[in-house]
Parts: sequence; structure tokens; C-alpha cells
Amino acid sequence: DVWNLYGPTETTIWSTRQQVQDASGPTIPIGRPVGNTQAYVLDANGQRVPIGVVGELYLGGAGVARGYRGRPALTAEKFIPDAFSGAGGARLYRTGDLARYRADGTLEYVGRIDHQIKLRGFRIELGEIEAVLRQQPGVRDGVVQPWEAQPGDTRLVAYVVRDSDVTFMSQTWRQALMAHLPSYMVPSIFVPLDALPLTPNGKIDRRALPTPDALSLDNDAPTVAPATPTEEQLAALWSELLRQPVIGRHDEFFMLGGHSLLATQLVAHVRATLGVELPLRVVFEAPTLAGLAARIDALRDTDATQMPPLVAVERDQALPLSFAQQRLWFLDQLTPHSAAYNVPLALRLHGALDVAALQSSLDALVVRHEALRTTFQLHDGEPVQVIAPPQPLPILTIDLEDQLGAERAAQVAAAVQQAATTPFDLEQGPLLRVTLVRVAATEHVLLLSMHHIITDGWSLGVLLRELSVLYTAHVSGQSAALPALAVQYADYALWQRQWVTGAVLDRQLGYWRQQLAGLPPVLELPSDRPRPAVPSHQGARVRFTVDAAVTAGVRQLSQAAGVTLFMTLLGVWQGLLSRLSGQDDIAVGTSVANRTQA
Repeated sequence: DVWNLYGPTETTIWSTRQQVQDASGPTIPIGRPVGNTQAYVLDANGQRVPIGVVGELYLGGAGVARGYRGRPALTAEKFIPDAFSGAGGARLYRTGDLARYRADGTLEYVGRIDHQIKLRGFRIELGEIEAVLRQQPGVRDGVVQPWEAQPGDTRLVAYVVRDSDVTFMSQTWRQALMAHLPSYMVPSIFVPLDALPLTPNGKIDRRALPTPDALSLDNDAPTVAPATPTEEQLAALWSELLRQPVIGRHDEFFMLGGHSLLATQLVAHVRATLGVELPLRVVFEAPTLAGLAARIDALRDTDATQMPPLVAVERDQALPLSFAQQRLWFLDQLTPHSAAYNVPLALRLHGALDVAALQSSLDALVVRHEALRTTFQLHDGEPVQVIAPPQPLPILTIDLEDQLGAERAAQVAAAVQQAATTPFDLEQGPLLRVTLVRVAATEHVLLLSMHHIITDGWSLGVLLRELSVLYTAHVSGQSAALPALAVQYADYALWQRQWVTGAVLDRQLGYWRQQLAGLPPVLELPSDRPRPAVPSHQGARVRFTVDAAVTAGVRQLSQAAGVTLFMTLLGVWQGLLSRLSGQDDIAVGTSVANRTQA
């Protein structure tokens, strides 16, 4: 019999075992704990992770050593109290190894925790990438290592030992990894090696791996110059992004060091330089210069890619509504005096408040952003934006300092409710209301309420950030360091109307008509009350906490599927609606930032 035994010296050598009956898989489990031994896979907070989720392996039981002789600090770091056994004085040893429990109860070794890196905001376990890499046909062995090509520009490099009868297939392996891993975990550079360097005790010597810049990664293939104007323009963009002086038409973006973040930057540069709206996925589908240039030329032939420049326009003309504003204007005409599209914001302010500085800051915001002094009126039968000249913003002040605790809290809640639910008049305005509630000498509640036709979720962040800068400047008697605005929202609305028209508009409308064709008009939920003829827009909020282990599992599932957490939860939500309604065609509306222009 052949057994796979695992265990560090600190737990008296062997801690888990697995009888090897099938060695054909990508990895061999390290099995289950031996007698009088416990094995836990824990997260950074010392909590157990779900099955299939990677965490650090902790070992407990009779085999755990007492510590490191003469090294109390290291002993305290590595030998911690055992919170699971219930036995007094019991301790766990932190192995520093990454592992996960399989569904059959066996442990799978993933890699070392010191091989876990953080790259472009993502925590990456190199062992996970290596496990997928070693599963690919023709790959005998491989490791993945971060490499800093330039200061601040770290890339993943895959060192591959291939079978003797297999050619080097970097693009094939990259596409295979893309099918199993998120894009940020896919190496951008593949380096061929005859063998991996080893330490004297037979482990991989990562420090001895050669640097990619010292290798010929293109198999000494001759560089073929760009052959078309688009290839030449694209080569110039690649050269700037990848810091490569010479780009050939058969070079691959990712072989030259490109990664998902650089691909996103490339899309923005293509939009700005070539005037083409290039989907990000196309960069992965056609990674060679010639292939990507051909895709860009194909997109350039469609009207949808010829976008006019977004520039400021004169205010001596009728200013149309954007499509988003037109929807909101229409809904207001359909159900006037409704507060359904109010955007309320309540800020609790602690400390001494300079009311004059707050007034000046809000007035400066109104001067700076035309949308905050815009109303909507009919002109020749069409709604247009009417931008009023700047004027001081009225602030309603409510003083509750003399009220008792319970009464004061009730009146604060009533003020919040009043500010949030009072309808706006889109034609008369103003569409921004401010209420300042004085709770105590050093405690205030600032209530801001706007109609959705002049703001959105992204804009709220801009407003709060600039209000903070302006208030700080007014209090200190300095000028605010806010850059001038090149364009306003009215400029964007006119730009959008000039671009999305004619064939472009028909194509976009046609796409959505096709996508939504045959959709049931009503989602038949088994509710215990009849559906009202007119929506009341009255809702409620239910708060609950999702267990940390479930959250970790959902995040792991999202990562494995290469999707965002939002996409996973939206899929769960749609599945629930389908189960409750018995319908298998479900449409869910969701908010989007809809901001693709720099």
C-alpha cells in the first residue's frame, strides 16, 4: 500500500494520512487526521471555513509540541489556545499551510500562506493557480510567481515544465486558465523551463527562478512590423502601456506583460485615440496585435462606435434631457406629486458647527454644479433643461435643543421623514432642499433631499466629498482645492442625444426588444394580498445577518466562477423568484453607474 502522510515537526511529524488508490488526479489529498489529532481549516478571524473554501490549516491534539526552546515570542505566535477542544490548556499549532476540506471529508493541501499575495487589490493564493496549471494537457509541472516588471507594476509569471513531446502553448494554457480562474489570477507571462530549480531538500527554490526579462519569451520568432494603420496605432498604445519599444503584429498582449488592469486601460485608450468602444472581453479573445486590430476595424465599421467628442456647449440653445432624465420626467408626468424618486440623505454632524461656513459651502456647490439649479420645462412640446443663475440656497433650520430625549428623537425622525417624502415640482424647483436640525450645541443632523432627475448614487459621493473640501476651506479661511469642471451634465445630455440617434438608437432599441420579447407581463408571486391596480411605492426593509461562513463560501463561489459577488447574489435572487412564481423567464431591474467615459 502507498500512503500520503502529512505533518510538520511541531506536531510530531505525522498528523494526517491518506491511502493512495488513484494518483491520476491533479492533486492527492493529505487525508484525515491520525488518532488523537484534530485538523481545522480557519479564516483570518480564527473561524472555521465552509467545505471547499481555502483557509489556514491548524493542528491540535496529543502530538502538538510545547513550543520553540528559547523563543517565547515565536511560540506565542505559532502555538495558540485551542478554542474548539474544551480541554484546559489545549493549544493549536498554526502550520502556515493553506488547505481546504473536500466534500468527502478529506483535506487537500493548496500551498503555503507565505505564497499568498495581494495583487491590484485582490488576495491571490498562488497554489490555486498552480493546481489548475498542472491539470492542463502537456504541463508536467509548473509554479506561479509575482514579478515586478516596473516599480508599482507587478505581474504574474507562470514557469512551465512541459512534456518532452509538447510544444510551448502559452495562449492555449492561458485560455484554459481563463475558463477556471478570474482574470486577475491568470498569469500574463508564461516562461518555459526544462526543470524547476530545487533546494537541497528537494523543495522548489522560488528564489532561483529566472526573471522573465532575461528570457526570450517568443521562441526567438522574428518580429513582424505592423501592417495596417490600425495595427500601427494599436502598437503605439501597447508600447506605452507595456513599456515595450518594439511591438510586432504577431505579439500577444499578455505575453508582453499585459494583465486585466492594463487591458482595462487599453480599452480606455482605444476609445480615446481610435474612437472605438472596444468590449474588454475582446482583448482576451484576440490578444495578438493583428487579431485585436482586425476586431477594432470590424467595430469601426458600425455606427455605434463613432462617438462625437464630449465637450462643453453654449447655453444659448435649448438643452435636451438625457435619456435617464426623460424617463424620470415622464414618470413625474404620469404620477405627479410623487416622492418615489426623491433621493434623501441624512448626515449626523458631531462637534462645533460653523453654520455660516456650511451655508457658504452649499452655495458654492450650487454655483459649481449647474444640475443643482436646473429645472425642467416644456419648450415647443418637448421638455428641456432650464439652468437658473446662482443664488443662495435656503436652509430650513429646526432647533430641538430644548426638547427632552424621547420627544427630541421623535421630532428628529419626523424631520427626516418630512424631508425625504415631500414631493418636488420639476418645473418650479428648486430640486435640492436642505434642512439643518439642531439637536444639541455640538450635534446636528443635516438633511439633503434631491430629485433623482438631478442626481444619482455616484453623484452623492461627489457632493459629499466636495462639500467636505469646501467646508474645511471656509472654516480655515483658505481657498478650496477643487479643479474646474470641463463639462456639466447638460453637456453630457446633449452629447448623448447627438450620438444615440438614427441607426445607433434603432440598433440599441432593437437589441432590447429582442432580449425582452415574450417576457411575461406580470411576475406571478403567491402573495397573500391582491396586487394593487396602481403601485403605491410603499415598501419596507428587513435586516438580517448572513453567517460569516456562508458569506465566505459565496465569495469563494463567485471567485471560482469568475463573477462578482453581486452577480452571484442576483442569480440566487432570480432563482428564488422563479421557484416562487413557477416562471422560468425572470426580468430583474437593477441600477447601474452607466459611466463609461472618462
